Amino acid sequence: MLINKLFDTAIIGGGVAGTSLLFTLARYTNLNNIILFEKYDEVSQLNSNPKANSQTLHVGDIESNYTYEKAQKVKRASSMVSNYIQNFDEVDRAGFKRDKMLLAVGEDEVAQLKERYKEFKKLYPYLELWDEEFLATFEPKLLEGRNEPILAMGARDQITTVDYKLLSESFVQQALDTNKNIQMRYNEEVTSIERSEDGTFTITSDTTTFRAKSVVVNAGAYSLLFAQSMGYGKEYAILPIGGSFFFTKEKLLSSKVYTMQNPKLPFAAIHADPDVTQEWNTRFGPTAFALPKLERYHELHLRDLISALNIDRDVTKVYMNLFKDKTIRSYIFRNVVEEIPFVGKEVFIKDAKKVIPSLKVKDLTFADGYGGMRPQIIDKKNHELLLGEAKIEKNGIIFNMTPSPGATSSLAIALEDTQKVCQELGATFDLVKHENEIQSLKALPLTEPFTQKEEKKLKRA
Repeated sequence: MLINKLFDTAIIGGGVAGTSLLFTLARYTNLNNIILFEKYDEVSQLNSNPKANSQTLHVGDIESNYTYEKAQKVKRASSMVSNYIQNFDEVDRAGFKRDKMLLAVGEDEVAQLKERYKEFKKLYPYLELWDEEFLATFEPKLLEGRNEPILAMGARDQITTVDYKLLSESFVQQALDTNKNIQMRYNEEVTSIERSEDGTFTITSDTTTFRAKSVVVNAGAYSLLFAQSMGYGKEYAILPIGGSFFFTKEKLLSSKVYTMQNPKLPFAAIHADPDVTQEWNTRFGPTAFALPKLERYHELHLRDLISALNIDRDVTKVYMNLFKDKTIRSYIFRNVVEEIPFVGKEVFIKDAKKVIPSLKVKDLTFADGYGGMRPQIIDKKNHELLLGEAKIEKNGIIFNMTPSPGATSSLAIALEDTQKVCQELGATFDLVKHENEIQSLKALPLTEPFTQKEEKKLKRA
């Protein structure tokens, strides 16, 4: 088989993680030869596709499952995506300014939200408290037919919604617009990666073979499979979690509405999002259930699935621990039932009513073709799920396995990987240019009269 020229860096995977790395390497380093492999005919066909995710820029302000420490990290990472969207003229194309809120329902959640507001307003000065009087005008559907007290912590005039496929396309175009030798290998599936005796890597695809001085694998669940084929990451396994959505038959909300997270549950609480692919119609979800696939709506490769599951005594112990908890067990079974035609909506409506109490089963339709896979990494040694970013680094090759919010963190992860590649290859990185274009924080708009009014209300409460 013909072996092509030697590249500085090879990127495996053309989702938002792979394309953000391509952009960062091409624009901010002196590396000249970069190649990206994508096994489908265009970028972001899997989890970065807007049909496969909630199209949210996770900033940490309304995600109640984030600690203050995690929110600090997520804020910095998400600001890079927000800055890119603003600095590279992607507002109203790849990124959109829409309102968003975290909704508390019932006295206990309202009390928790007030405490959270006091703490998190230091980190996010633009946050506002929205009482029932305000919400009745702002999002009236939240109040219709509701008996429990509610309170929301919200934000206006922020980039909240991202079409990560269009963002990926923008990253690619920016890379191609440089004077670098960029090769995009579409419809080309990498079948193996091998380290050569001279320290370079041989990358074999289904059509030819390439060589590279460094490799970064951003291939979702397949990142771990590639790592294990090279003898790395044997201590990990994958729990493939699928998610689905439901649409309402008419537009009911203008804002993103997230609900308070049950701390016992490892997966995201239900939320309602205006959908960029459906003229901003309302999409509810996601469900979360174990699905024996690595790629939703694509052919099942049974051998790859078996390898990824890596089932043994340690993995089985993690599964058993999950099912021991009554709350998690009930959640898992309920989400499985929600996938059953005709029956699923009857179960899902109970969760959806937390957002819109007047919602009826007839108002919902299953979002056919929507939803994706989120490979959750199992740490076999410590018998736990790794819900954050997982990474394996070994002498010139990096394997990224990034569950949500991987898309939000894409540019931050790309920055980290770019600096490591530069260090490995003795290349230079233009930090000043990157800081000016990507890391610089924009001034966050405040709505002072309303904010001050709500702070006084909170103090009285």
